[in-house]
Amino acid sequence: MSFGLDEDRTAIRDMALGFAAEHIAPHALDWDRDKTFPVETLRAAAALGMAGIYVREDVGGSGLSRLDAALIFEALSTGCPTVAAFLSIHNMCAWMIDAYGDADQRQRWIPALMGMETIASYCLTEPGSGSDAAALRTRAERDGDHYVLTGEKQFISGAGVSDLYVCMVRTGEAGPKGISAIVVEKGTPGLSFGAEERKMGWNAQPTRSVRFDGCRVPVANRLGEEGQGFRIAMSGLDGGRLNIAACALGGAQSALDKTLAYMGDRRAFGSRLSDFQALQFRLADMATSLEVSRTFLRHAASALDAKDPAATQLCAMAKRHVTDAAFEVANQALQLHGGYGYLAEYGIEKIVRDLRVHQILEGTNEIMRVIIARALTGGR
Repeated sequence: MSFGLDEDRTAIRDMALGFAAEHIAPHALDWDRDKTFPVETLRAAAALGMAGIYVREDVGGSGLSRLDAALIFEALSTGCPTVAAFLSIHNMCAWMIDAYGDADQRQRWIPALMGMETIASYCLTEPGSGSDAAALRTRAERDGDHYVLTGEKQFISGAGVSDLYVCMVRTGEAGPKGISAIVVEKGTPGLSFGAEERKMGWNAQPTRSVRFDGCRVPVANRLGEEGQGFRIAMSGLDGGRLNIAACALGGAQSALDKTLAYMGDRRAFGSRLSDFQALQFRLADMATSLEVSRTFLRHAASALDAKDPAATQLCAMAKRHVTDAAFEVANQALQLHGGYGYLAEYGIEKIVRDLRVHQILEGTNEIMRVIIARALTGGR
């Protein structure tokens, strides 16, 4: 299957590249240093249809494909992987409401999500259940026409700033069949947030815990039926894994581009660095690795669009391969910059710090191997 881009997809990618170059890249180092969450820039991206890329058009979404989304997030991440990755999380939440919400929920929440007047966060991970998501303990007890939530979510991007929290909670028995999906609105009594985490990277988006202490949420805020939450969460993660891989790919491409420019200017032993064959070979390997990753990522995205039965396995493969390859390329880019790569002003060390977490979130790369192996062995 060819993944050459047609005229429409080329225009979509170029639009996102232009936005990244004009509105994101010039500010990325300052946002990282100052820990600035660039809400107005995100809203500017939303105005171009990038807050609901694969949300249906009847509620203001762009109605595009997962392949289109991969192109957009890769392009945006050439400006800053952190900002693009948060936008991918917002898109995932909006899609989950669009896909699993009823008519009232879709009309109530999605139009404001499309312009990012309302910002959304995804709440699955807990202090005691990261990779083992089915063991989550946040409890939602039914009390008339409300649920009463008690528990805590950990490592939540946008926590404290976001307006909606798509939360996986336990409404029934132990294991995945007892999990439901509930949308919690900011300002609900009993909802609070922990202190902002100090992180290695991803400094341009806030990360906090989300806490529920007798938090009363209307039953009308539940997505789907009771017990469907784990399936909803996992379906969201298939696309989320593609997006986070695309964000890693764009960041690594930026690191390679910066390295090519640097090596064309920097001289040592009377020659440009780019004239040394050993370094040329390293550049060739880096470029090849990114192109292989790009091709496979688009293959996996197309499989998800086509509802291929192997899509979950392919999304896990893409997430594992692309994020590992992208981090290695960024790390090699830092090495090729020598001491300058370690300085913040060159932007390479930021990319390395940002991309490291892509190997962990949306399911660690070790868990991706578990998913792949189970698919290969029939779940044994």
